[in-house]
Amino acid sequence: MGWAIPLAVPMTIHHRAAGTTEIVSLAGRLTLGEASSALREWIRCAILLQADVLVDLSSVTYVDSAGLGELVASYNSITAGGRRMKLLRPGNKVESMLHITKLYSTFEVFEDEPAALASFGKR
Repeated sequence: MGWAIPLAVPMTIHHRAAGTTEIVSLAGRLTLGEASSALREWIRCAILLQADVLVDLSSVTYVDSAGLGELVASYNSITAGGRRMKLLRPGNKVESMLHITKLYSTFEVFEDEPAALASFGKR
C-alpha cells in the first residue's frame, strides 16, 4: 500500500466591518486559481462599499507569485478609488516573500489589529 498525500487546503475568506474599514481574514494558500479570483471578487465588493481594507494574513500558509500579484492588484484597485489597504500579521513565509519581492515597502504592515485600525484614522 502507498501513501496518500493530502491535497492543499483551499483558501477561505472571512470579513467583518470595523467602522468604515473592512477586515478581510484569509486562511490557507493564496495561489493562482480559485483563491486569487475569490480575493479579486471580494475586493470589488469592498470598492463598492467605499471601505478601507485591512487584510489579515496570519492564517495564510503559502503565497505564490500569483497570490502576491492579487495583493498588488487589490492594493491598486483600492487606492485608485481613494481608499487604503493595509496588511495585518503576515506569517513568516508570507513576510519573507514580501521582503524578497521588495513589496514590504509598498504595503503598510501591522502586527497589532487595534494599531492597524487606528492608523486608518490618520491620512
